[in-house]
Amino acid sequence: MIKNLYRTVKNLFQRPSTKIGLGVLVMGGFIAGAIAWLGFNTALHATSKEEFCLSCHSMHDNLLPELQKTVHWSNRTGVRTRCSDCHVPHNFTDKIARKMQASREVWGELIGTIGTREKFQEHRIVLARREWKRLSANGSRECRVCHDYKDMDFNVMRPASQVAMRRAAERDESCISCHKGIAHQLPDMKGAHNPAFDTLVSAASGQNIEAGGEYFAILPRDLFTDPQMTQKIGLLEVGAKVKMLETQGNMQRVELDLWRKNKGYGRVWYSQFGLNITSAILEKTVSRDDNLVKVLEAQEDLLTGLEWQRVKAEVWMQAESLLASPEPIWSIARSSYSSSCSTCHRQPQEAHFDANTWPGLFGGMVGFTSMDEDTAKVVLKYLQNHSSDFSETAHGNDATKGAVQTARP
Repeated sequence: MIKNLYRTVKNLFQRPSTKIGLGVLVMGGFIAGAIAWLGFNTALHATSKEEFCLSCHSMHDNLLPELQKTVHWSNRTGVRTRCSDCHVPHNFTDKIARKMQASREVWGELIGTIGTREKFQEHRIVLARREWKRLSANGSRECRVCHDYKDMDFNVMRPASQVAMRRAAERDESCISCHKGIAHQLPDMKGAHNPAFDTLVSAASGQNIEAGGEYFAILPRDLFTDPQMTQKIGLLEVGAKVKMLETQGNMQRVELDLWRKNKGYGRVWYSQFGLNITSAILEKTVSRDDNLVKVLEAQEDLLTGLEWQRVKAEVWMQAESLLASPEPIWSIARSSYSSSCSTCHRQPQEAHFDANTWPGLFGGMVGFTSMDEDTAKVVLKYLQNHSSDFSETAHGNDATKGAVQTARP
């Protein structure tokens, strides 16, 4: 039976039809192709409509309310943006590629990966970064259908916007570089991970550690009173310097020699006198414990009137967390600062401000970037350690270099 079926199919394709003319076959094939193409285009158009996007409750319940609060939904001109205007390329080839990529999101909806508000929020960073990457690669082509540099009247913009937009136009900057979160909420970056730090972890695992040597923390690390980690007493910040005392298994005893302000619990310890460069944060239950914390000297910062104390403590931390030089850490920070903080405007030179000014300035800028929490911390630490306080040729260095100090025993 199978042999006869094979022979029939073979004859159908090898011998000309005796009942149906060639013209009829060609015409039938053309009509069938036209119907298939029409059906394909109809499906393509239907799945690009806003109604189709919002038929998924994840989109309707999570993204629609966010969009409705923005100018892209309601504005003085009455021109409203639909989902497809931003998320479906207009070019046919790119549109097909995007449809194929979107199948992952549909699958995530079907299997419940983003089925609840909590799950959607947890997965938002993945979805956002995927779109940011796509829009960065194509120069924000979808945005430019409505917003194009050559059609902008810079003179009617606010002065600050003029400066930023003119520079962006000169570089033909992608819109998404500065305007993340323009239509939807930004994802929580705290759980994100910068893969560049993996190289630091690898380097730290091979670092030769010797007693008496000075080393630098590659990432924030918990501090303990003993190698068994029975009591957590604080957190060592990225880039903080420690002196190695001994190693026991996967734990290391280190010495902290830092400064604190003599007020309150004195929990925050700084790397330099008078400079708010955080190196460690202790729990308030131990920050004033004389058995743990030794006060070596005291100095008054006449600029603020505060007394600063030089303090020392011996603590335990996990091994493979230190490098002999901070330069690999600063290299990652320098790259992140250059790439993330130059898209909206020309970033200031590191030594343009002093160490105490940088936290406020950086805190106002970092919200417009996609830096994760660890990257933001290391970039701020980099800026502070390369500020005018550490540069003899820095802008305004003479005016900002340290306050007058009065030493006391």
